[in-house]
Amino acid sequence: MSKVSMGVKKTFGKVAVLMGGNSAERKISLESGSAVLNSLLRSGVDAEGIDWNGGIPEQLFNKKVDRVFNALHGRGGEDGVIQGVLESLALPYTGSGVQGSALSMDKERTKQLWSAVGILTPGFMAPQDEPNAKEVVDKLGLPLMIKPAREGSSCGASRVDQLEQLIPAWNEAKKFDSSVLIEQWITGSEYTVGILNDEALPIIKLETPRDFYDYKAKYVLDTTKYICPCGLGFEIEKNIKAACLTAFQAVNCSGWGRVDLMINEVGEVFFIEVNTVPGMTSHSLVPMAAKQQGYDFDELVIKILETSL
Repeated sequence: MSKVSMGVKKTFGKVAVLMGGNSAERKISLESGSAVLNSLLRSGVDAEGIDWNGGIPEQLFNKKVDRVFNALHGRGGEDGVIQGVLESLALPYTGSGVQGSALSMDKERTKQLWSAVGILTPGFMAPQDEPNAKEVVDKLGLPLMIKPAREGSSCGASRVDQLEQLIPAWNEAKKFDSSVLIEQWITGSEYTVGILNDEALPIIKLETPRDFYDYKAKYVLDTTKYICPCGLGFEIEKNIKAACLTAFQAVNCSGWGRVDLMINEVGEVFFIEVNTVPGMTSHSLVPMAAKQQGYDFDELVIKILETSL
């Protein structure tokens, strides 16, 4: 039993853990949701899991829940859709609101906003029609990262090293989303920063033998290294964590989430994207960072649930 007072448990009331959904990240969401549900039950919270199928209003009314822990990844769960449903039902929920969720789910819009306020992000294009490969390479160079603009878990993402790879990669990303982002490749090291209640958690450095931190590196293989403490030094880490909070808040995100970034070979920090419902699986990053901060998994889950109060 985790350290949660009876008063706090009573304050939460009945909690619905939303998981599953219909996005490309359904499998991961079910894993995250199950881990969260089991944690809440261990803590003595009155909680029930709901595998979302689109009939959420009826399911929530029938179960008479008091608040929602949102563990839905991807479209429908992180893009403002379920947030709008829950707002209309006057049900408190974890994580960012409608606007923050919608903005951060759309990588193109996030990068446009960041660029407008002076937050450094890799150069990009988001052509609506099949692009002219030579024009793209002339502008952004090689290698390139091509990915769906509104997907997560690196679904449909690929690295392009040669001109002739660009259109096939663009078409592959197009299978996942009508909007495709073509992004300048940053050579350097990859890092991620968890955000919890306006606090940046310890930075994690990611190292993978693959071309980039893709779906297999995230969820399938055991070859990825997660380094925390990240080795950047106190002052550098402090500054980056502050910048991550700024980037997170710039797209009106709140509660909890994760900011991904790259540091190139000369020390420039490039912000890549924001995740408003990060994974809560055995391979997930926010629980790793929280552990370094001194929170076990059950304590982390409760702290996230508190963002709904």
